[in-house]
Amino acid sequence: MAHRALVIAMLPAIGLRVLAVLGFPPALLFYGDSFAFLREELTPGTTRPSGYSLLLALLRPAHSLTLVTVLQHVLGLALAVGVYALLRRRGLPGWGATLLVTPLLYDEFLVLLEHMIMADAIFIVLITAAVALIVWRVTPATAATAGMLLGLAGITRTIGLPLLLLTAAYLLVRRYGWRPLLALVVAGAIPLGAYATWTKIEKGKFALTEADGNFLWSRTMSFADCDVIKPPERLAVLCPRMPVEQRPYPPHWLWESFSPLLKVPGTANRNQLAGEFARQAILAQPGGYLGAVATDFKQLLRWERTAVDEKTPYKLPAAERPISESVRGVAESYEDGPAATRVVEPYAGWLRAYQRFGYVPFPLLTLGLLAALALTVARRRWDALLPSLAALALIAAPPFLAAYDVRYVVPAIPLICLALGLTLSARAPGDTAARPTRQPEAVAGHAS
Repeated sequence: MAHRALVIAMLPAIGLRVLAVLGFPPALLFYGDSFAFLREELTPGTTRPSGYSLLLALLRPAHSLTLVTVLQHVLGLALAVGVYALLRRRGLPGWGATLLVTPLLYDEFLVLLEHMIMADAIFIVLITAAVALIVWRVTPATAATAGMLLGLAGITRTIGLPLLLLTAAYLLVRRYGWRPLLALVVAGAIPLGAYATWTKIEKGKFALTEADGNFLWSRTMSFADCDVIKPPERLAVLCPRMPVEQRPYPPHWLWESFSPLLKVPGTANRNQLAGEFARQAILAQPGGYLGAVATDFKQLLRWERTAVDEKTPYKLPAAERPISESVRGVAESYEDGPAATRVVEPYAGWLRAYQRFGYVPFPLLTLGLLAALALTVARRRWDALLPSLAALALIAAPPFLAAYDVRYVVPAIPLICLALGLTLSARAPGDTAARPTRQPEAVAGHAS
């Protein structure tokens, strides 16, 4: 059987997802974000776009969070099969293609995100599918489909927008012609434009979110010194009041009661002032900004995803966590019943044990990305350039724009696997597999 290696690898991967469904029904919930996505009132999000909320709204009539997580698990498995099929098409043997999609099948964080009511799993599928389509074949049809997928990714997580621009630049530099480029841009602009128009109608501003300035401001809290920045009086309220060495990690400045950001009235006004402060801080202290970014990048050298005693929302729970009264109604309305994550043993325990070792360490992932970039140039496998650069953008952008988070690195895993496979494949785009032919002499000899 040509795909025996993949079939063998798929069975335990399916088993891991079955453990998630059985061990943590109906779904894993992430702080306040999951409940914001689950709200019945559909409105453009303030801190994040609401593309994932639209998907949840389509599934709402079933009143089943389990349906959502099972769908995400199935899409995750289908993505691995799709990357495998593309690598086989490029000439990799079955075992080689299977080896390269193993992280997609077995990485515990991908399984966790698939089982969580968060936009990440859908975002990963959208961006990887879009890039794979462009790598597979560039035509107006595939470019339009990829553009639509990237546009949907942009209203799911805003980092999808730079990926659309990156893909357009790739088509331009590779000289694929104006038709695919136009198809990509127009198709990508449809969901983005529709969503921004919705935001304009609802909130009076043509935008995807109202928080880009807030996130960049929180980044500057790692180093900002108002004695150096000397902000005008209208921005001085955003100055941090505690020494640099005592300041918490940037995301805390967005929500915690000590944050001066919360003293600024008006969502749009807050975002605008925060953006202005952040830009002044970066211009006044470029060394501090780059130093904070570099400190975040050091996290990529850490072998363990999370330490045993580390408090993080990315650990599978050992006991049921009650849902806060303020948001319980939102989840229970969607589920039409109790919605708190239950912990069912022994399945939950088996998956928790697997979580301690079932992942690709980030140092190896970083080496894989660097290897893919180097091999792309050395072997002139320019079809691997797009997934390599897309993965680099996903990893590099958050420390510059907000802060490092392990959840922001994981979407790069499928793209790095795809890029590595393309650089190692024997067949370039457009090549056809060599088919054995019978030589005229042999045919003649047989006839005689």
